[in-house]
Amino acid sequence: MPRIRTLMLALLATMLSAGAGALDAGSALASHGQSLWFEAPAELLNPATRAETIEQMQRLGVKGVRIELSWNAVSPGSESAKRPNFNASDPSAYEWGAYGSLIEEIHALHWQILLTISPPAPRWATSNGTAPYVTRPDDRDFKEFMTALGRRYGADVTDYGIWNEPNEYNSLRPQFGAGGAPVAGRIYKGLFQAGYAGLRTAGINSPRVLMGETAPGGFAKLPKAVPSAGVAPLAFLRGALCLNAAYRKAPTCSKLPAYGWAQHPYAPNTKGPFDVPANPEWVVIGTLGRLVNALNKAGKAGAINRGLPIFITEFGVMSKPNHYFGIPASQQAEYDAISERIAWENPRVASFSQYLLRDDALSPEPNVVTFQTGLESAGGAKKPLYYGFPIPLTVTYARHGYDLWGYVRPSAGKATSVTVLVQHPHSSGFKVLAKLHTNRLGYWTLKSKVRGTHWRVRWSSPAGVVYQGPPIRAYRAP
Repeated sequence: MPRIRTLMLALLATMLSAGAGALDAGSALASHGQSLWFEAPAELLNPATRAETIEQMQRLGVKGVRIELSWNAVSPGSESAKRPNFNASDPSAYEWGAYGSLIEEIHALHWQILLTISPPAPRWATSNGTAPYVTRPDDRDFKEFMTALGRRYGADVTDYGIWNEPNEYNSLRPQFGAGGAPVAGRIYKGLFQAGYAGLRTAGINSPRVLMGETAPGGFAKLPKAVPSAGVAPLAFLRGALCLNAAYRKAPTCSKLPAYGWAQHPYAPNTKGPFDVPANPEWVVIGTLGRLVNALNKAGKAGAINRGLPIFITEFGVMSKPNHYFGIPASQQAEYDAISERIAWENPRVASFSQYLLRDDALSPEPNVVTFQTGLESAGGAKKPLYYGFPIPLTVTYARHGYDLWGYVRPSAGKATSVTVLVQHPHSSGFKVLAKLHTNRLGYWTLKSKVRGTHWRVRWSSPAGVVYQGPPIRAYRAP
């Protein structure tokens, strides 16, 4: 059920290496839209807060939800070392609980649902039966579970993700094998194939199953200093697709039927979305082009379909009071909008995402980091991102002024009108800069020579609800 995800500081600290440079290829002006996955597990899985949360999400313009469903949480005898005697392909054998009611309620709203099957596995489905029950989950058991899942919720779920962050030590083990070489990708390949086959057995002829769900950082070889390290996403990708370092496919491996590659491109530190980590195996929001290039090579090698889209299925910007990686709340709104624009400008990216509506509470344990990526503080106070999220705005310096970009999320993908305001130097108030129309998807751009210190957007819904975003500063893009 709802759980606070944490990051061990020792591992997250390895993500602090950074380099300099421009964004990778794939940033030409986009003409496409992108779907959004919103994740609010604590509030949505709690029946007492679900209705209010859904109302909030509707006001924010959300029309797609990501749900992480733990295999262990719904399975019979999940803490037993011996598998119970039951028909694992029968959906009635599982206790779907709040997951099931949430899926049904979201489906009734005609929203998209991404259902990501997440660790841990039942104890009896792992190779060593040792907590945290993520060591070599049994492919056959997983196939039967996915068959049951597909039979129960196949008509309700839009997309499936297989295994949350399988390139992390606490999600799948082992990550590395003899000599420090990555092995998690090969283990994951079996899970993906088993999960896909299970959905086919359930009667879903062409299930939309995303590969990856990978975390942004890690290593291509196990470092002695970090025995609990994870595999870097591109090294993991090569392992899962039977590719060597030169992206040549092993002849014994067949093409995998992935619908897309799912990535969690959290920026590695407080340097922001334009930052380029020095490690070339990492995929953060500023280096999505690395993943595009890797998928292109994999497609050329015949490991996956050519042109496989990228789905950003988990993302957020950490704000204070996080002691290690938090930035001011006003800057969180700016960085989040810039990140969305980066994703939108890449024609291979099919979705953006927001992880958390409300911040996790800070952990009292040393060296453990919880997530303060929400639109609200842990106490429920609305942060600037709450007001910026439905109408994101970016302002970047241009040669002769400024380039502005924005989106009206609650317009339901339809053309609408917005008002752009500017605060002039030495002024305490805002004045109207422009009134303009969005395109048919709700996006807009503007070039301006008017000097300003801050900008914001105002939009009125057809029902008369007025949205006004927070003040936004200008940034210099690489």
